[in-house]
Amino acid sequence: MEKILVRADARPEVGKGVARSLRRSGLLPAVVYSGGESRPIKIHGKDMTKLIFSGTGDHALITIELHEDGSKKSEHSVLVKDYQTDPVSDELLHVDFIEVSLKELVKVTVPVVIVKEPIGIKMGGILEHLLRDLEFECLPTQIPDKIEIDASHIDIGQSLHVSDVPEQEGIKIISDPGGVILNVSAPKVEEEVVEEVEEAAEPELVGEKGKEETKEEPAKEEKEK
Repeated sequence: MEKILVRADARPEVGKGVARSLRRSGLLPAVVYSGGESRPIKIHGKDMTKLIFSGTGDHALITIELHEDGSKKSEHSVLVKDYQTDPVSDELLHVDFIEVSLKELVKVTVPVVIVKEPIGIKMGGILEHLLRDLEFECLPTQIPDKIEIDASHIDIGQSLHVSDVPEQEGIKIISDPGGVILNVSAPKVEEEVVEEVEEAAEPELVGEKGKEETKEEPAKEEKEK
C-alpha cells in the first residue's frame, strides 16, 4: 500500500471566525481524535480536497505529519472519520480524523468496481448495480483501495451476491452475504398498443329493399278492409 502523507500544523485557535480565515488563506481546519481526546490541526485545503474526492481518501490509511512549536514533529496514522462540505459549492469545509493503531483491526467501507461486463449485457440484458460499497474488517495497513469484481459470467436473470466475492488474505467481509451487488435483468419489451376500432352500425338500406317495403304497406291495408 502506498503511503499517503499529509502535512499538518497544530491549531491553537478555534471557532467559526478562525475557520473562515483559514479557508481564505487556502488552509483547512481539521481535528484528530485519539483516545477520547481531540487535537485541532490545519492542513492544506487543495491537497486534502483532491485526496477526499479521489474516491480513496475517505477510507485510506493516512499518515499525518504534525508540526508543533516550529520544530517538534510527530507522525500519526489516521482514517477519515467524517468531513463536511458546503451544500451549494461542494467545497470541503472541515475534516475529522481518527487515530488508529497499525496492529488493531478496523472496519472500513470500500468501493466495488466491476472490471468485466456481464455476458448478459452483450445479449441485451440490463445491468442493475445495487451495492457500490462493501464493509470490511482488516488491519489499517491492509485496507484495499477498491474491490475489483469480474462479472463476465453473469447472464440474463442471474445475480452476483456479496458471498460470491473472492476472499482476500487478511481481509474479512462483514457486509450481509446475501446482499445483491448486481443483477442482469431481461430487456423490457414494449407492448404494442392495439387500438380497438368499433364496428360501424350497418347503414339503413334505401335501395330496392326499401322500395319493396314501401310497396307492401298499402297492400296490407287493402287486405284488412
